[in-house]
Amino acid sequence: MIRKGMIPVPRPLKLGLMLAVFGTIFYITHFHYELRPSDVRDIVLSFGWWGPVVFFLIYAIGPVIFLPTSILSLGAGLAFGVWPGVLYILFGATAAAVTGYVMARLFGRSVLKVDSYPWSEKLFTQMEQRGFLYVFVLRLIPLVSFDLLSYAGGIAKVKFKSFLLATVLGMIPGTLAYSFLGASLASGSVTLIFIAALVFVSLLGVTYYFREPVKKWLGLV
Repeated sequence: MIRKGMIPVPRPLKLGLMLAVFGTIFYITHFHYELRPSDVRDIVLSFGWWGPVVFFLIYAIGPVIFLPTSILSLGAGLAFGVWPGVLYILFGATAAAVTGYVMARLFGRSVLKVDSYPWSEKLFTQMEQRGFLYVFVLRLIPLVSFDLLSYAGGIAKVKFKSFLLATVLGMIPGTLAYSFLGASLASGSVTLIFIAALVFVSLLGVTYYFREPVKKWLGLV
């Protein structure tokens, strides 16, 4: 509702302003300021009690400006520890997944050049039929990038509830590993860092080992 005396802002101008804001953030974070986990920690902690909210918002807009989720997750571990770091990462990553999903539902295939991937059509076809299973397995064994899977879920029109539940459940192991690794680095304990690194590398090893079998099982080869 437009109040009396207010000048309505044309829709193209609103869109242009929004793109300008996101474009500026993208330019700063990718070309003028190399974002590191320690930077995420410093930014978040500088807001005090509002830190978790700021972290949530940064993670939520990540798919729009292509912020690396791994850097954000490690930053949360550094800032908040294993707990409540795990919880904040889950909330933030879920918000990022929803952002990607909604963008794909709104803009369709124009949101990303998905046709450039040879397996894209197979993925969309299978996700339309077994959305929950595909999203869950590909969150658990990340054969495709986090944001790309979110876009694919929206394009394939996976039911939102199924997409959300599969995303949360599939992210739990990786979230624990990132949070533990970040917290260990913050502690400075060599023993703790070694254990966390071992857990993290083991998870990567399991992912790599099951990569090809999962591809075949999902019909992506």
